[in-house]
Amino acid sequence: MQALPFGIRSRRVDGVNGLSMHCLEAGEPGRPCVLLLHGFPELSYSWRKVMPALAAAGYYVIAPDQRGYGGTTGWDGRYDGDLESYRMLNLVQDCLSLLSKLKIERAHVVGHDFGSPVAAYCALTQPDVFRSVVLMSAPFGGKPIGGRSGSIHEELAALGRKHYQWYYSTREADKNMRRCPQGVHAFLRAYYHYKSADWPGNKPFPLKGWIASELVKMPTYYIMDLDKGMAETVAPYMPARPAEWLTDKELGVYADAFERNGFQGGLQWYRCATNPTYSAELGAAVAGRTIDIPSLYIAGASDWGVHQKPGEFERMQNSMCTDMRGCHLVQGAGHWVQQEQPEKTAALLLGFLKA
Repeated sequence: MQALPFGIRSRRVDGVNGLSMHCLEAGEPGRPCVLLLHGFPELSYSWRKVMPALAAAGYYVIAPDQRGYGGTTGWDGRYDGDLESYRMLNLVQDCLSLLSKLKIERAHVVGHDFGSPVAAYCALTQPDVFRSVVLMSAPFGGKPIGGRSGSIHEELAALGRKHYQWYYSTREADKNMRRCPQGVHAFLRAYYHYKSADWPGNKPFPLKGWIASELVKMPTYYIMDLDKGMAETVAPYMPARPAEWLTDKELGVYADAFERNGFQGGLQWYRCATNPTYSAELGAAVAGRTIDIPSLYIAGASDWGVHQKPGEFERMQNSMCTDMRGCHLVQGAGHWVQQEQPEKTAALLLGFLKA
């Protein structure tokens, strides 16, 4: 059972693009809507600390467990099962269908981690539905870039490393994390710690390009050791005590969900992202387009997600978002900015939404 802060309610919305979608909500329906999209490996629960502040400011806030996650059902989580439904433009359709079922014509959209590109494509392809967009952690630079051509993976392998997104696209990734010797709870504790501001090694800086000699400068949660899975990668970073921003009880909500469902639903997103055919589809979708609705970017100052795709942070500001209202790097936060620094995050969101 989720331990929800006062004012947050759990509900189910059926018939959402083939899904029965579990959502958290706060505030009164009929008020301006803010749609919150989580990333990997997270849940709608990741927004619990900012939802009350948004609701108190007069917004109706809805945060779904996205396709492949948590209490949402109707998705195929088998490696050899349905992959088509996890294509980015179908994830956008999930959002549109959810709003339609709730009889909401327009909404602000906020996405964190892998939820950020979903929010970006919502803004890019449906500007008549979305009033504004907030991208968190993952910048949006337009046409997909990176290891979809060339010899980047061979070059990384020669240096004893591999890219986590292509590892996440392999058959063994789900079992490695779901059946790890330390258990899912301990795995997630170490994973969240390693990518947070609590790990002192997170001191991100811009990389010179999508080349192996630059990518290997990132921590091993992004550019992994060639002979290790993610469970082995994060195990040495298990902290001595729970984080102040994520109690063991709170962590148990995530652990219970991923023990029950496994990770493959979320990993399907990575398989689509690394699939050349689907990448070409997205390239065609963004060709000649920009995000012209008001936009904002928020990330932790200790978040390598800002720079993991060299040049995207800059392209987002210089060319892709034509009405960018600000880029904020929050001190005291790593990758999980809305959980590590919820008050600062909520204040930034509200300042943008009210404007």
